Amino acid sequence: MTARKTFDVGRDSGSGRFITVKQAEARPNTTTVERIPKSGNGDTKGEPSRRK
Repeated sequence: MTARKTFDVGRDSGSGRFITVKQAEARPNTTTVERIPKSGNGDTKGEPSRRK
C-alpha cells in the first residue's frame, strides 16, 4: 500500500484560520476539513474525497 499524498487540515469558515481536524469535526456548521498536498506532490486529483 502506498502512502497518502495529502494530509487533512481543519479550517474555520469565518476567519479562515487553520484548526485541528477534531475541532472541525465537532463544529461542522462553521468549519470544513480540507486535504492539502504534501510537499513535492502538487496535483492530487486521484486522492479520494474526505466527505462521508
